[in-house]
Amino acid sequence: MKISAELKALEDRLGYDFARPALLRRAVTHGSMSGPGREDNQRLEFLGDRVLGLVMAQALLEHDKAASEGQLAPRFNALVRKETCADVAREIDLGAALKLGRSEQKTGGRRKMALLGDAMEAVIAAVYLDGGFEQAQALILRLWGTRVENVEDDAKDAKTALQEWAQARGLLPPQYVEIARSGPDHAPVFTIEARLPSGETAESTAGNKRQAEQAAAKALLDRVAQAKA
Repeated sequence: MKISAELKALEDRLGYDFARPALLRRAVTHGSMSGPGREDNQRLEFLGDRVLGLVMAQALLEHDKAASEGQLAPRFNALVRKETCADVAREIDLGAALKLGRSEQKTGGRRKMALLGDAMEAVIAAVYLDGGFEQAQALILRLWGTRVENVEDDAKDAKTALQEWAQARGLLPPQYVEIARSGPDHAPVFTIEARLPSGETAESTAGNKRQAEQAAAKALLDRVAQAKA
């Protein structure tokens, strides 16, 4: 199968050449583009999530041999959550290669956290099916980079961390406001803005309110941390 220039460029950014490029094409095909003869990435996303989980569980055990299960669990969650997958996807510009329906393109689908996170998991599954576990493991560890070593700083629930930050400064708890909702009823997309009483705000978009609130809280934490640095 001949690979498009767009997918070849993505291969280069991934650092992996597919023996079966059709797997990569499927991994970047959103449900809004599925149809006869064209599979979307939902089943790959399901598999990729499990492969990522196994790789990260093993990496955490090897990195800190003295950590308890109670210490490992939040670190694991921070490494495999959708927001982290989306961050990695942005770093390799995965959004540029996504195959989206017109409605998703018009609503900024290439930048949506949920779509990017799902596609990143699907790409992991595509590499796993194409080259086996060791290739998928190498890809994940390469793309996640120093996140395993630095995960302790990111392991706390973002909403909890933001609330603690506000309380430590004598502020009222942050508020989370739904400022937009799009998509069909069966697959809504929420944009949530996190607000501090001191006036700082940040927003994020995701396929459910919880994810959007967590992502907005993390973005706001990052913003206030940079402002105070």
